[in-house]
Amino acid sequence: MEQLFTFIGNHPLLVGAFVVFLILFIRNEMSRGGAAISSQKLVQLVNSENALVIDVRDATEYSEGHIVDAVNIPFANFESRSDELNKHKDKPLIVACKMGQHSGSVGTILRKKGFTNVLRLSGGMAEWRGQNLPVVKT
Repeated sequence: MEQLFTFIGNHPLLVGAFVVFLILFIRNEMSRGGAAISSQKLVQLVNSENALVIDVRDATEYSEGHIVDAVNIPFANFESRSDELNKHKDKPLIVACKMGQHSGSVGTILRKKGFTNVLRLSGGMAEWRGQNLPVVKT
C-alpha cells in the first residue's frame, strides 16, 4: 500500500490521466443504452408524451405483473423482433427489465436501429414493485 502512494506521488500526470479516462469510460458506458430514469419520471413521460414501455423480461415474468400498456419483447428474442417497434420511432421508448441488467443492451440495439429517444427504467421492475406502483397481471 505504501508503494501505491509513492507511485501516485511520483507520477501525478499518469495517475490523473488514468482517473480522467476511467471517468469518461464509465460515463460513456452508462449513456450508451440511454439515460436511466426513475419510476416517477416514467409515469410522467407516459402521461405527458405518450411514451411506450418495452418490457424485456420473459413471458412468464411479464404475465406475473407488468406496467400498464407495456409491450413485451423478451430479451432473448429482441434482435429478431425489434422491427415491431418501428412505428413508435417518434415516441420516447422506456426499456424495463427485471433489475436493470438487460435494459442497457436493449437500449444500445435500439439506438443502432435509429431510435433517438431511448431511456432505461432505473432498477427495473424490482424497483417499480419496491415502490408499490401498480402492475397488471395477465
